[in-house]
Amino acid sequence: MKKIILGLGFFAALLLGAATLLGLSPSYIAAAPSVATGIGAKLLCSARYVSQFSEQQAFDDLVQYSSILEYLRIEYDENNKSVQTSLFGLSPTTAYYIDGLGCANRYPREQRAPLQAQTPPENPAPWPRGNAVNALDSELMALVQSQLSIDNSAGLNTRALVVAQHGKIVAEVYGQGAGPDTPLLGWSMAKSVMSLMIGNLEYRGLIDSEQTALFSQWENDTRAQITLTHLLQMSDGLDFSEQYNPGDDATAMLFTQASASDYVLAKPLARPPGEHFNYSSGTANLLSRLYYEHTGANLQASYDDYLRNIAAPLGFQHTVFETDASGVFVGSSYLYASGRDWARVGQLMLNNGVINRERLVSTQWVRQSTQSNQTMNNKAYGYQWWLNSGNEQLRWPDLPADSFAAQGNRQQNMIIIPSKDMVIVRLGWTSGRYPLNERFAQIMKALE
Repeated sequence: MKKIILGLGFFAALLLGAATLLGLSPSYIAAAPSVATGIGAKLLCSARYVSQFSEQQAFDDLVQYSSILEYLRIEYDENNKSVQTSLFGLSPTTAYYIDGLGCANRYPREQRAPLQAQTPPENPAPWPRGNAVNALDSELMALVQSQLSIDNSAGLNTRALVVAQHGKIVAEVYGQGAGPDTPLLGWSMAKSVMSLMIGNLEYRGLIDSEQTALFSQWENDTRAQITLTHLLQMSDGLDFSEQYNPGDDATAMLFTQASASDYVLAKPLARPPGEHFNYSSGTANLLSRLYYEHTGANLQASYDDYLRNIAAPLGFQHTVFETDASGVFVGSSYLYASGRDWARVGQLMLNNGVINRERLVSTQWVRQSTQSNQTMNNKAYGYQWWLNSGNEQLRWPDLPADSFAAQGNRQQNMIIIPSKDMVIVRLGWTSGRYPLNERFAQIMKALE
């Protein structure tokens, strides 16, 4: 035991020395092991048991985030569908899979409650109601296949490329172990779906976009002034840092906390609500908490409400929306869905809130979701949707001004172009820039 303690002390001294040489703070080093094992266990578990990727592909994706992740000790338990990671013996973390809910890290005093999961039956009806795709355009298929091949030869790792126009899928290609049935991680594309889920609550009269005092924890201070619209437009003013280094808010919330929303609820105001746009995964998880609290405030009730009012009307076939250990959906990050299911979300927005003859949100909600906000620094953002227009220059200069998008880490993209009645979904694992403007403009022009 004495040797182990001395060894860990020596390792800690090395880390602190490295921190000084690299200009890293001691807090960075102190947080690094728990963040590394937290992200490792969570992403490896979901890649293996939700997306059904091989252990090698899951690992190759993971280590793109940091070379230190190559030193994780990883143990898979195929019988229990769990993954344990540790870093030089420090911060052992276990993520475990629940059918229907995907993976979450395990914490000592908080476990996800038992769940009666439901798996949607395969629907042979034409997309978007079902999973039949029978309107593929041969020339467009050749173009998107060429794009996928070029992407992957260049190391951009495109795994799904789906194009829908006039309510039909007209092209789709897949690569790197993914197919039309593979749930793929959308990262922050989940924020846009969470916006629709809040819009559905409003459509049912369960919440109002201008209400204040959203949480009991805020009733007695100035945070009671934050409205639902402030949260949706990320202008709430909360002191949340969307950086991805160990010790920063985003990584601490996602990879070291049993309850993502509890972490953000404790944040103070940094600015008056409504003035400043601050992109925040924490804010998205407050929207998740609102959904949870307005749909029964327990895992089973919230899950059943999501299935009944969101997943089933959309026609989701291969989608897993993960919760954290507290049972609340991680609306900032953890929605896994096939390319066809992501395209269903875009089709709903094209249809002004209706899909498969069911209305999920009001026409007014869709209009408000895609209007510029009134902040001082970034107006090209709606209700958890990125807008092409609103600032001085278009975000995507070769796409129509009315375009808007759900976007996520590793260049996940779903562009909706109302003037062309078109949705384009691109999913993959790109560590740098993806030529979205050029690729999607090429697809749009080919359809013209």
